[in-house]
Amino acid sequence: MPNEIKGLNEECGLFGIWGADNAAQLTYDGLHSLQHRGQEGAGIVSNENGQFHRQRGLGLLAEVFADPQKIATLPGTAAIGHVRYATAGNHGIKNIQPMFFDHPGEGQFALAHNGNLTNATQLRRDLTKKGVQFQATSDSELLGELIQTSSQTNFIDQLKASLNQLRGGFAYLLMTPQMMVAALDPNGFRPLVVGKLANGAMIVCSETCALDQVGATFVRDVEPGEIIIVTDKGMQIDHFTTDTHLSICSMEYIYFARPDSVIRGISVHEARKRMGAAIAKEAPVKADVVIGVPNSSLSAAIGYAQASGIHYDMGMIKNQYVARTFIEPTQAKRVRGVSMKLSVVKSVVAGKDIVLVDDSIVRGTTSSYIVRLLKRAGAKSVHVRIASPVLKFPCYYGIDIQTTKELIGANHSVPEICQLIGADSLAYLSVNGLVESIGALNDQPNHGLCTAYFDGQYPTPLYDYQAGFDADVARLGLYEGAN
Repeated sequence: MPNEIKGLNEECGLFGIWGADNAAQLTYDGLHSLQHRGQEGAGIVSNENGQFHRQRGLGLLAEVFADPQKIATLPGTAAIGHVRYATAGNHGIKNIQPMFFDHPGEGQFALAHNGNLTNATQLRRDLTKKGVQFQATSDSELLGELIQTSSQTNFIDQLKASLNQLRGGFAYLLMTPQMMVAALDPNGFRPLVVGKLANGAMIVCSETCALDQVGATFVRDVEPGEIIIVTDKGMQIDHFTTDTHLSICSMEYIYFARPDSVIRGISVHEARKRMGAAIAKEAPVKADVVIGVPNSSLSAAIGYAQASGIHYDMGMIKNQYVARTFIEPTQAKRVRGVSMKLSVVKSVVAGKDIVLVDDSIVRGTTSSYIVRLLKRAGAKSVHVRIASPVLKFPCYYGIDIQTTKELIGANHSVPEICQLIGADSLAYLSVNGLVESIGALNDQPNHGLCTAYFDGQYPTPLYDYQAGFDADVARLGLYEGAN
């Protein structure tokens, strides 16, 4: 079994606003609702009549902006902000976004990125040959450098040409003195939405929960291959490519997004409830009570209980003031973090046969700890039901799992995993059950979803990662012709 207690690493969160007197404060408020997407660092850049101001730092948003005077140093009617979890690049202040770049025509511009580029290594080599000296180690910097070295004559054309050189998953927010620009990769792996305030200010952000936070109205999703340009004159929709194929990350619905968000018209909470109901039908079991692992699994647990007719109760409590354990830098701190953040309501579980619903099993050690915790509290039996399929394959589009060595599902059968985590039974949702639970986003074969983590069917070539993927498949014999 993997010896590290570590969950799935979130994506980054983006928030940008154009045309509001209190732009930096609204950006802070919006980012606060996106904190679940990145807890390593945060930053905000404001635009005051073309003059940029920036504050950024390591830690949670509230820690970075603990001094209220920091927001006061960010004047202007436009701003973009970012909360980060590192999927590429080192953990350090140089990689905390938004990043600054100089442009001969536009002056300074700022950039924030969510995702992971699959051809970053080759792009960095090419740019290095052109004499580019990088300011950071993150792949997020590459777009800015491509724009700076583009042979096109204006910013939007340079941006389009640069975006067409990128491969993988990317959602970008850029800001020049004259405009805010959003761009989404041709597969739309990550969510990106447009909203509007009553005063006419335009917002682009990662999830609709951030629109709700600042009192904005949802306008539309950013579509794959689109560029959204916001200026004082309003919003313009453009494209850098029309060769698109929607493949939004299914893990957004399973785990990453907040349950009160809506992604492409589908409520995350309701989708998770349907996942729980589906695994209840696929793998029924007799039990006294259904409990969920807080917090991302609670919706699925409710769905399981409703479909099975088994009583749902709050069997576990999460300490909201303990950071997610994958952020911790050492194994000892991660183990201590898990023990501090979860506790059992003994009156709910003692003497009961328990259905424990979780959203996923990555490495297995957290699940093992929870099962032991429940049994120490007096549970007669613990039947684990996972409201997603077996996680067997890495993600190369923004989730920080890029080798099968990390995945218990890639290295053990379901019965073996059941034994390793100490459960009395274990079942996972099928891929078909997952797709049906989320709902078809289009009529294409993948229904608009990326399920590569479960079935190895990647919607794009893997470029930098292809050799490693082939080696993993050969080593484990997981899947023939998976790409």
